Amino acid sequence: MFTLRFDLRAPAFGATATDLYAAAIEMCAWSESRGAALAVLSEHHGAEDGHLPAPTLLASAIAARTTKLSIIMAAVVLPLWDPVRLAEEMAVLDLISRGRVIYALGIGHRAAEYEHFGIDVHRRGEMADEYLPVLLDLLRGNSVEYKGRRVTVTPSCSSTAGPTVMIAGGSPAAARRAARNGLGLVSQTYRPELKDIYEAECRAHGREPGFVQFPDPTGPTAVFVADDIDRAWRELGPHLLHDARMAASYRPGDDTVASISRAETVDELRAENGAYRVLSVAEAAETMATGRLLPLAPLCGGLAPEIAWRYLEHAASAVERSRRPNEPASSTN
Repeated sequence: MFTLRFDLRAPAFGATATDLYAAAIEMCAWSESRGAALAVLSEHHGAEDGHLPAPTLLASAIAARTTKLSIIMAAVVLPLWDPVRLAEEMAVLDLISRGRVIYALGIGHRAAEYEHFGIDVHRRGEMADEYLPVLLDLLRGNSVEYKGRRVTVTPSCSSTAGPTVMIAGGSPAAARRAARNGLGLVSQTYRPELKDIYEAECRAHGREPGFVQFPDPTGPTAVFVADDIDRAWRELGPHLLHDARMAASYRPGDDTVASISRAETVDELRAENGAYRVLSVAEAAETMATGRLLPLAPLCGGLAPEIAWRYLEHAASAVERSRRPNEPASSTN
């Protein structure tokens, strides 16, 4: 099986945003019966290439076109939202999706995004700690005293527990925030010591530790499946490199995140064999046959949908082959 990640970057040399958004929705609808387990939507603001700023809107469109595909928003930058408004959007989306949307809430790392909203970036941790209990209470159907007023969010979520919410972050503060609020922790940074901090804080608050996930530092985060790998790199390379450069520009001097590449050319990016990879159908099938999910990024770097569909269809073929592991390989490298 595989996951689909959509950032919806639309650089000038790629497809238009209109075509990319339409394709993302169609790809989710097509893929959920062909091996897709999860769609991942990210959130960034004011990016020069139009990185998706409104994931709840796109998630709503995807949820309306699918019936079983899970959707995770990773990460929603909590301090940039009003918690009451966010609770309302999450509640409605929970109803539309019948509880299929999962949220990883973070505090972000780009000062430019806080300037975009006129918010002091240095207060983001404090704001998250203030907003999070309010948000969780509202999602559970409780009335909350917030800034001198009584607030209740309607309509209620599809379940009394509300949607699944986790904390995204790679710092001790994030681990403690997750533990204090009884939430799981997902990190883009491979720091196993955070698990100890998280578990200790959970127990200090009388809770059993929950879900903790760290990235595989040797695994890819953006995969394409191809019948000719050399040709694929020629076709995909500029788009993958754009994505890598933009992601790296968000984190100057910070190489702790598993998906960050500092490659300056397509050849360098390919040689890394790191976050960005092109696999043959046979290789992809072998990966999935071992129980691992393939993290696909079908529209990465503004790739034209008519091109992206070919690679997505190869991934679906690999799913079928993974269910017949003894079938001889015929793809070329």
